[in-house]
Amino acid sequence: MSELFQTLKEKVAGKDIKIVFPEGNDERVLTAVARLAAENMVKPIVVGDKEEISMLASNLNLTLEGVELYDPKTYEHMDELVASFVERRKGKATEEDARKILLTPNYFGTMLVHVNRAQGLVSGAAHSTADTVRPALQIIKTKEGVSKTSGVFIMVRNDEKYVFADCAINIAPDSNDLAEIAVESAATAKMFGIEPKVAMLSFSTKGSAKSPETERVVEAARIASERNPELVVDGEFQFDAAFVPSVAEKKAPGSKIQGDANVFVFPSLEAGNIGYKIAQRLGNFEAVGPILQGLNKPVNDLSRGCSVEDVYKLALITAGQASN
Repeated sequence: MSELFQTLKEKVAGKDIKIVFPEGNDERVLTAVARLAAENMVKPIVVGDKEEISMLASNLNLTLEGVELYDPKTYEHMDELVASFVERRKGKATEEDARKILLTPNYFGTMLVHVNRAQGLVSGAAHSTADTVRPALQIIKTKEGVSKTSGVFIMVRNDEKYVFADCAINIAPDSNDLAEIAVESAATAKMFGIEPKVAMLSFSTKGSAKSPETERVVEAARIASERNPELVVDGEFQFDAAFVPSVAEKKAPGSKIQGDANVFVFPSLEAGNIGYKIAQRLGNFEAVGPILQGLNKPVNDLSRGCSVEDVYKLALITAGQASN
């Protein structure tokens, strides 16, 4: 784990990447923010009532040197944000609507990213996933050619690193969705120094069973290869055929993946969520994430049960995405 984040630190340190934290009244967030600023890892922007945040920092014996505090109620550039929000929502919000909506910390913070006053956002310590993701989808939106965002975990154990997707967002992805997830997950893998070999997972390997579910995965592998011809991607695979060379030799002898996959795309959210938690709890892997991918600019979601370390690490990941 230390090697994983050391690489990220080297990538982002001193680059003045601004990350927004909309939950300035959360002790965990503020503690992580103070550490990030002191180490010059990112330039934090904390959203909330300045007096409340300063008092909390004092009570926690934190120094907020290098941290910018923005209060939506008194923000001097609010007119710019309002006008940009109205334009972005294309008739779905009036100016009056925008002024009310942008008092909400997550919407306010997301707009700061949209107008390039920050490069990324980390929220979720005190908000639901929907509260974090909805503003991102409405304002930041997905990249060209990507219809949906998705969530991946980097699974780490000693010197082993794997990417599991989608474990956080899409309940029942179709072939196009799975192909998008494969391509975006490969890009995320590269950010962590993983040269991607992508396995599209199923309960079948190379036609050992046939059903609409397996055909959907086969088609996804084809679409992913078409979208990125240089990407090493294949499927459908059972997990053992994707991961164990001796099994791959028997079940998929002609595949470009021979038990050496390191990016695993699950056929559904149900499978992905179960899969990463089994690896975490039975295999003693550390699960880093979820990391949201597919957006024009990075926005990431914490668990409400997160620790200070979780906030710190996800901020580094967000800064790493912003620096790509």
